[in-house]
Amino acid sequence: MTELILIRHGETDWNRELRFQGHVDVPLNATGHEQARRLAERLAADRPTVHHLVCSDLVRTRQTAQPSLEVLFPQATIDTLTDSNLREQSFGVVDGMRVDDIKEQHADAWEQWLRFEADYGMPGGETTRQFHTRVMDAVRRIAVQYTGQTVMVVTHGGVLDMIWRTARGTGLDGPRQSDIPNAGFNRVRVNGDAVEVLDWADVRHLADLPAQPVYDQKKLLVR
Repeated sequence: MTELILIRHGETDWNRELRFQGHVDVPLNATGHEQARRLAERLAADRPTVHHLVCSDLVRTRQTAQPSLEVLFPQATIDTLTDSNLREQSFGVVDGMRVDDIKEQHADAWEQWLRFEADYGMPGGETTRQFHTRVMDAVRRIAVQYTGQTVMVVTHGGVLDMIWRTARGTGLDGPRQSDIPNAGFNRVRVNGDAVEVLDWADVRHLADLPAQPVYDQKKLLVR
């Protein structure tokens, strides 16, 4: 068994604007940097046993991971600890776009997206099933590589959604059901193909920061 501490990156301006960030390299905003600092403070205070750290190669995850890396492994370099398979889902032609602009410029694709079907992806992007396969292959590879250890994984909201769905057995159709706050603290145990949620969406270290923007897929579902 391998334990994973899963962290979604800190807030970006595009989170505030409800843009599809996808594979676009968007940096943290001031709140996101503070969230990353608070996360590192929590690790410094709690001193959980962490054997390794790995993160997506996009800048918003690397910036989130850096303060924690300095606490956990001060001699390590973040650029040697990245894995592109931990990136957010690719949304193809709508990567970087606001919802209102997608509705206007890609109306048919948006309507189809709102059905939240596993085998649909935005034009030029990944389907949810393709994304899930990529994510879980990466998770299993990390779990095998670090069997019996604890690994901190700094990644994206969509990645955490795929892991949650796998753990809960909810399937890939339908909107996101779990809360996935920026810089939240989540823990799972991986044993072969089985994933068990130990803790989820713990944001005690962020308690007095501004309320986070919420992209609630359940409210958008086409019935």
